[in-house]
Amino acid sequence: MKMSNSVSRRLQRSLIVFPALALAVTVGCVSSSGATPSPVAKKTTTTVKRKPATNTTVKKKPTTTTIAKGSAVENPTAASVLSTITVQNEHPAGYSRALFKHWIDANKNGCDTREEVLIAESTTKAQVDAYGCKVIEGDWLSPYDNVTHTNPSELDIDHMVPLKEAWDSGAWNWTAAQRQSYANDLSDPRPLIAVTAGQNRSKSDKDPSNWIPPQKSYTCTYLSEWVAIKSHWKLSMDQSEFGRIKNLLTASCATTTIAPWGTAASSSTSDATASTGVPSTAPVAIADPVGAIGSREVTASRCKKAEFGQTGQNQGIPYVCSDHRKDGTAYAVGYYMWRPA
Repeated sequence: MKMSNSVSRRLQRSLIVFPALALAVTVGCVSSSGATPSPVAKKTTTTVKRKPATNTTVKKKPTTTTIAKGSAVENPTAASVLSTITVQNEHPAGYSRALFKHWIDANKNGCDTREEVLIAESTTKAQVDAYGCKVIEGDWLSPYDNVTHTNPSELDIDHMVPLKEAWDSGAWNWTAAQRQSYANDLSDPRPLIAVTAGQNRSKSDKDPSNWIPPQKSYTCTYLSEWVAIKSHWKLSMDQSEFGRIKNLLTASCATTTIAPWGTAASSSTSDATASTGVPSTAPVAIADPVGAIGSREVTASRCKKAEFGQTGQNQGIPYVCSDHRKDGTAYAVGYYMWRPA
């Protein structure tokens, strides 16, 4: 009987222990399958957060700025060329227009610099007096005010960067020969331009901080040509001049570019027309592109070499940017004009 009671007590203790063990096992299973992340999972999250660091490598790509020779983007913007120009106070003392000898006949063909520019910029073949190379008639459009002229007496040949401005900006330190070259510079179409006489006199010797052509569509061209001339001739700018040009370029002309300096523009048409008014060699006609009229509104004035062959319109009339007149005669070397197609 005693043995029976002892066995009964052992059985009761076993029944108490087994449920306790079962409960412990159950709790352990719930804990291991819960949502709390393990230390390993936390390390994985840290690794993911490092991925944005690869953006540093991507940002370095724009530093590759090598430009292929002859590519469309080879020409620098006017703003970038402006940034290379020295800014300093002007040196106005001692200026005299007589220090810049002009107009001269540099190539001894009978035409002085004024006549050379008139011949080069006429949108039709200029009529030239056979004796003394005097231009007597042509067709010119003054880009400063968009006014057309047929009488050369109504035109002045403007130094885009005036002689006094050049003196104040560095020409005071030049030789007489350098000043003469500047005053008669036909090495590129930009330094000298035929404009309405009244506009030239209104401009006088002012820089862009004090005078901008009234023809607003010409502003970007005017500023880019001013910058190109100052850069080519190593002339400085004063602070107000530099600041105004920079502001205007930034606001309206950020994509305006500057083409490389051209070659002499005085030896093609004017040499041949000085004595007879007719080219000495037969003109080489270059076919103009055939196609629809361009939607761009243009004026009968100079266009850029990069625009050669492009079309536009003026009051519904088709125009083309060309290096020769409609009759096949060539403009002076380096000149491209918007003319009726």
